[in-house]
Amino acid sequence: MQPYFFPYLGYFALIKHTDFFVSFDPVQYVAKSWMNRNRVLKPGEGWQYLTVPLQKHPQDVVIKNVLIQEGEEWKLLLLRQIEHYKKRAPHYAAVRALLERCFQYPGLSLNTLNVHCLAQVCDYIGLPFRYAIFSEMDLVLSPPPVAPDEWALRTAQAMGIHTYVNQPGGRSFFNPGKYAEAGITLQFIDFTLTPYSQRRPAHEEGLSILDVLMFNSPEQVLVMLDCVHLATPIPVELTATAKSAL
Repeated sequence: MQPYFFPYLGYFALIKHTDFFVSFDPVQYVAKSWMNRNRVLKPGEGWQYLTVPLQKHPQDVVIKNVLIQEGEEWKLLLLRQIEHYKKRAPHYAAVRALLERCFQYPGLSLNTLNVHCLAQVCDYIGLPFRYAIFSEMDLVLSPPPVAPDEWALRTAQAMGIHTYVNQPGGRSFFNPGKYAEAGITLQFIDFTLTPYSQRRPAHEEGLSILDVLMFNSPEQVLVMLDCVHLATPIPVELTATAKSAL
């Protein structure tokens, strides 16, 4: 998966229900994506972005080369943006302390900052997180990927992995036939978000894991992460063969 900044709960469900996580950073960075921002509640009603400011970079920069701005100002701003939770969120103090630990990371790489934050969240809720950063793995992908859905395929082959799990959005461009032919099981994880109280009239769905942690204990969050279903798509060519046999 690409490295997101304090992603929504379903991202952590993927971590919980897989054995190993690869932070994918060799492809082009997409501006205004979840890689350097996410959403939390804002005072009153609605939501606001928490954003990591970036250094200037070429339009075609790859993820592993994206750098965050130096200094502490943006970290202090993000901490101020969550202060309103103190009035209604029972776990505000613990989550603020978690954020402060995350912001102690000394590097400037956006990718490694995000992975560091993922690891800190997983440690906070008691979720094992076994991972590697793609650009640090020295993998040889052979043959080289020529389509978007082949990066995971070639990576799985290079690692000797027999099952690859992706978020449901991958259904639109992953070709199950390629994986079946290579002897790799392709699965998609469907996640159902358990409703939780944000202690305000209108519920804002799909916010950052930070919002979930504000209102739920680590034990409650671990239970929420089990609201999943793993589906294995049937390759089109295999479906056609089965129909012919009938």
